[in-house]
Amino acid sequence: MQNEGQNKIYRVVKDYVPKGVLSKKNGVRSWLYGYNEKYDFVNISKTGQLGDIVEISGLKVGLPPQPKMTPQRHKTKSQQYWEREEFPKELKRINSIFQWNEMPSTFKDRWVDYIESEFDRRDEGYWFMNEGEPTYMTGSHYMYLQWTSIDVGYPDYREANRIFFIFWEACKADKRSFGMTYLKIRRSGFSFMGSSEAVNSGTLAKDSRVGILSKTGSDAKKMFTDKVVPIANRLPFFFKPIQDGMDKPKTELAFRVPASKITKKNMHEVANDEMEGLDTTIDWKNTDDNSYDGEKLILLVHDESGKWIKPNNILNNWRVTKTCLRLGSKIIGKCMMGSTSNALSKGGSNFKKLFEDSDVDTRNANGQTKSGMYALFIPMEWNMEGFIDRYGMPVFKKPLKPVLGVDNEMISNGAVDYWDAEVSSLKNDADALNEFYRQFPRTESHAFRDESKSSLFNLTKIYQQIDYNDSIILDHHVTRGSFHWRDGQQDTQVIFSPDRRGRFLVSWVPNKNLQNNVLLKRGLKYPGNEHIGSFGCDSYDISGTVGGKGSNGSLHGLTKFNMDEAPSTEFFLEYIARPQTAEIFFEEVLMACIFYGMPILCENNKPRLLYHFKNRGYRGYSLNRPDKIFNKLSKTEKELGGIPNSSEDVKQSHASAIESYIEKYIGLDMSGAYRDSDEMGMMPFAKTLEDWARFDINNRTKFDASISSGLAIMANQKHVYLPEQKQSKISITFGKYNNKGSISELLR
Repeated sequence: MQNEGQNKIYRVVKDYVPKGVLSKKNGVRSWLYGYNEKYDFVNISKTGQLGDIVEISGLKVGLPPQPKMTPQRHKTKSQQYWEREEFPKELKRINSIFQWNEMPSTFKDRWVDYIESEFDRRDEGYWFMNEGEPTYMTGSHYMYLQWTSIDVGYPDYREANRIFFIFWEACKADKRSFGMTYLKIRRSGFSFMGSSEAVNSGTLAKDSRVGILSKTGSDAKKMFTDKVVPIANRLPFFFKPIQDGMDKPKTELAFRVPASKITKKNMHEVANDEMEGLDTTIDWKNTDDNSYDGEKLILLVHDESGKWIKPNNILNNWRVTKTCLRLGSKIIGKCMMGSTSNALSKGGSNFKKLFEDSDVDTRNANGQTKSGMYALFIPMEWNMEGFIDRYGMPVFKKPLKPVLGVDNEMISNGAVDYWDAEVSSLKNDADALNEFYRQFPRTESHAFRDESKSSLFNLTKIYQQIDYNDSIILDHHVTRGSFHWRDGQQDTQVIFSPDRRGRFLVSWVPNKNLQNNVLLKRGLKYPGNEHIGSFGCDSYDISGTVGGKGSNGSLHGLTKFNMDEAPSTEFFLEYIARPQTAEIFFEEVLMACIFYGMPILCENNKPRLLYHFKNRGYRGYSLNRPDKIFNKLSKTEKELGGIPNSSEDVKQSHASAIESYIEKYIGLDMSGAYRDSDEMGMMPFAKTLEDWARFDINNRTKFDASISSGLAIMANQKHVYLPEQKQSKISITFGKYNNKGSISELLR
């Protein structure tokens, strides 16, 4: 299952800047490098001119314009591809700037243009013709391809890496960004790209420090000694500063005297001030929450950050390390973070949160993401070894005839076809399959797939639904937005407005005749659409939290079977957030209930939300607990409504409600009992599905989405929980599932 646009990880945004503005500013070369607030894009062009605007992972990036003459290795289109230029033998013999200064003028005259050109490419980037297409790479990418010697020689050109480096350059250019967090596949080349950038940054800056971290101290040390040091030692003399100490240091690479930028003006001698030391170092640290605490870094390369295992915590480390990259409000350094993910229970959950907190579409008042970094995910089919053609482009599907790969081997299969075959072969080994998903993810949910284990719910169905959702364009099904009162006047009409920064996700909006349907009974307000559906809510009472670790407020809307113009038995709203104050949360929940005209079932152990409903005149919207008749309710329950969370019967009933819903409406119904066997369920909210997959009935407080979604189900099925005449307790059991095979088996 694959949608048409799934393989597109970037796009050119046409006519983003008005043509007149573009022409005028290009004419006077007035486009500045960095974030352009007026047009909301990050310009990485250093020429003062602007070319295409591309969008990568939600971030709009301005590229330099194509030059009039684009370098090409051959006139024939099929023979145009990236090819590293060999370092001239005459220059290879020169090991330092001092040897260069001793060379005769005739020698310098012959090579100064070449050296100047390399400095320009390092700074501004490089254009080349690739199978007839003018193609731009950043300066960092050029340094990686042209001057970074790795374990197999020099790197291959890959389109996925070109996109990576463009995104990284945008992170460097954007004054709001602390860097990037890159969710990747195994063997994508990140360690070498990070090492190359460490050397590139460390050999440019004065009086600075570059740091390296990995999942363990020994991994960081290995990256330093096996990658960073050799790359630095193999740079050409005109890029390589003089090192302080031994050629193969174990802990720190220190640059004493810089290589001067050789130009026609200074090629004969080097001024005294240019011989001052860089005083720049590259080093590594052991893996710890307080690594680099108190240091000042221009670059932190953070490798394998998704594999930190307790007691180490990548979230705690980032909170500390982030301070090393800023002075006050000014960001002075950047972090290049990249990793595959461990299972959620083995450090992956912390990396997942860090990645999600780096969404460029969710920013605070300062324009920064919650983590400060920008998230980038590149699916496996873009960067899978053995499936990259000679032009660096991925071969997604089996070609009609074999094509020549970048490694000079013929490619007869497609990356997606290979992946599908592997998945099929592992379908009876859930743990092996999930490990394969994490190593070679096609979607973000694959990357964070947890280990298979006995789950309270049917994981097979849940993962079927997640995979299906990943295969469709959910933007067509879900809208992010906000609710507000018409003209700001409370208790008038509630309006829903699409808003990419809104906290609500909705898949269905009722027709006008069903919106704001309020019934008046005996002077009290009641929901007019109770026959269509209900809400469930997991609330909180306190605005502030210790260390910012409080749980989120959660709200879910679920329809019943109905004959109105509404979906039947489908979740249509998800809200999982913690606004600045509890009062904002209460009002947002109230507005959602009024807009949809549906009642709400809440846990009453945190009563402030219920008091908010009552005090505003909407007690009629708050459902009473369904397992007791009205006369058996406590005084507070009669006053406010709601259901306790402490009762074992309620916990069991709540879990059973979710279990039943999953069996009937999530994933495929192989038995055909509730719908056609090939018809997929409809549940577009990924966070809720993931919460169900991890739900632990003995530790319910961690699972806000499960609590509220289960209450919504119970609200719609309240007749099920009505007490019998001769019984005071309900008795509902739910199964446990063994999820080690391809099909979840009910444990008896």
